[in-house]
Amino acid sequence: MPELPEVETVRRQLAAVLPGRRIKGVDVRLARILRNIAPEALQERIIGRRFTGVDRRGKFLILHLDDGARLIVHLRMTGRMTVARAGDPEWPYTRVVVSLDGGSELRFSDVRTFGTWHYAGDTGGEPPGLAAMGVEPLSDGFTPDTLAGVLAGRRAPVKAVLLDQRRIAGIGNIYADEALFRAGIDPARPAGSLSAEEVTRLHEKIREVLQASLEKGGTTVRDYVNGRGVPGEFQKYLEVYGRAGQPCRRCGTQLVKRKVAGRGTHVCPRCQR
Repeated sequence: MPELPEVETVRRQLAAVLPGRRIKGVDVRLARILRNIAPEALQERIIGRRFTGVDRRGKFLILHLDDGARLIVHLRMTGRMTVARAGDPEWPYTRVVVSLDGGSELRFSDVRTFGTWHYAGDTGGEPPGLAAMGVEPLSDGFTPDTLAGVLAGRRAPVKAVLLDQRRIAGIGNIYADEALFRAGIDPARPAGSLSAEEVTRLHEKIREVLQASLEKGGTTVRDYVNGRGVPGEFQKYLEVYGRAGQPCRRCGTQLVKRKVAGRGTHVCPRCQR
């Protein structure tokens, strides 16, 4: 599933080409992708409108229109959002095509069809949970004190807390594993047991690994591509995720995969005691 760096990479690339473009047509090929509006109603409301900006909240893409409405897209596991020239070959399983002036198209493809689109106008329409999302981990508001407050008193595994979108927005399985490894913290430890020094170190490593992934265009494990249809490169730099059975690059111990908070979790038994 695309996480914060992947969704932010797509956002930046869409933001470079969408603002100012007028919508000429909408082809919805799988109606259930639209969660709160019928295809015909969506066409009526957005054809003729212009895009004015592209934002991100957690793992949601937010496409702003010139009448104040928003298209809110969640890529989920296999969703892809790209802009291409009309007539160029499409990705398999293209579900929505938005035709733009100038001869290009905004395309959404999704193999497993878990991705969603919401139309949010004056009367609401935001997806459940969007307004309740926690602090953005790359924002100025995410400080060591903020993280300490999120973890304080929690008996749940620290990894579970990092994955809770109501507390920190956008961290998923890959970057939780990578940040905890870099910080030398066992993912199964109770969140409230971390010392002030460990919290500070974890805060630093969360931001470090997210920023490093952004610089490499995100991580492509299976399906993710950016807004231009190009895979990311950060998978080449992963320290633990997906490397179970291989030696730790830091100490040589064999990496293991175990369940923590119901998720497959990659750990170095020596570096993360």
